[in-house]
Amino acid sequence: MPINEALFAAMKAASYIKPNAGKSYKLQRVAEELIAKQAPANPKCRVEDAFAPMADGYAVPLRVFTPLVAYGAPLPEALEESSANGTPVASAISAILPAVLPKVLPKIPIKESTSSGNTDGISGNANTELPSVTPRGTILFFHGGGWTTGGINLYTQACAHMAVRLQRRVISVEYRLAPEYRFPTAVKNCYEVARQLFAGELPISGVGGSVDVDHPQSAAPTAPTGGGDISATIPAPDPDSIVLFGDSAGGNLAAAVSLMARDRGEFMPRTQMLLYPVVGNDYNPETSPFESVRTNGTDYILTAQDMADYIDMYRSSVADLTNPYFAPLTAHDLSNQPRTLVLSAEYCPLRDEDEAYARRLQLVNDNVSCYRIHDGIHGYLLNTSAVGLVSTTYRIIEHFLDDTPLVPAPGTGTTANAPEGGDAWQDVLGTD
Repeated sequence: MPINEALFAAMKAASYIKPNAGKSYKLQRVAEELIAKQAPANPKCRVEDAFAPMADGYAVPLRVFTPLVAYGAPLPEALEESSANGTPVASAISAILPAVLPKVLPKIPIKESTSSGNTDGISGNANTELPSVTPRGTILFFHGGGWTTGGINLYTQACAHMAVRLQRRVISVEYRLAPEYRFPTAVKNCYEVARQLFAGELPISGVGGSVDVDHPQSAAPTAPTGGGDISATIPAPDPDSIVLFGDSAGGNLAAAVSLMARDRGEFMPRTQMLLYPVVGNDYNPETSPFESVRTNGTDYILTAQDMADYIDMYRSSVADLTNPYFAPLTAHDLSNQPRTLVLSAEYCPLRDEDEAYARRLQLVNDNVSCYRIHDGIHGYLLNTSAVGLVSTTYRIIEHFLDDTPLVPAPGTGTTANAPEGGDAWQDVLGTD
């Protein structure tokens, strides 16, 4: 499907302006924290901070999002006023900020964050009554960012929307980042949080505190901050109601956790959702087996060179490249995996490897779905201009999780709304 010419030109220019990921990840972290501080609170969601202890004494920060009202329901009048002032600014286009950050940094107005550590998700309205909502389940979310950037602060707004839209509690995980903490640290962090959740051992100490979480590589806390009763735990949910979900590098971690859980036998996820996940290991256009690395690897913000840089910053050795917990597509055995939804993006360099992973899963597992999001570029979950893409994604997720009808609809993405009348998505496996 042809992409809108004006948007394509802008993305192509941004792709060439920005430095490669290996040179810019530190500035990218700074830019993301600035963006996160601008995001308003979602008054339809309660936001709490928590921590999960690791075996090495590190406490992995978590952010817990609980929906307060039914999706689509109006807010109580007192809350409408409290939510009227903020404007979402988190965007996938933030990938270009490192190139211009030194020039614009003094001009960016910074306001105090109203989302981090706000236990009610409401600015100044902690005592306002809300209708009771019983979450349908729990989503354990692993954020993207090439294992080197991203974080629960940047993803707070997206996770709050996710909780309300899907009517589920969302637990977002601040795993330790590369290159300060290389493979397999991130996988081990995510696996241990998942194990504690399934076992009913996940501590909620710090919930209710005002905890401003910096990137985990900047410090190595040995105990939670913010106070709280460390003996309290989140009760074990029904295993059938837990969903592992991740985008990009987070999708890689969700897939790796599922493989590790099968191999270790301590728990077994029933459902996983992977949004444009990293599952391969070769992003050299001359050697990659996937055509999308060549066709989508230069002009769509995330480049093939970025992916090669991320791989190099994440791996501890060359041997990691063929470790299935590093690159799930290299696994010889993909049997006994959870019910899986894979979502690829049309103009993403990872598109073909994502769909190949779904096909391989389908060979040995009964319940695998894969959809290509037309007009999609990598990282659109955080792009506030990609309302149509995000809406399409949630329609597919609701169909997958709750069996809601999924009727083909005209494309509503960021690129001229599918001018040929094409659909907003394509069922890659033909399972519907």
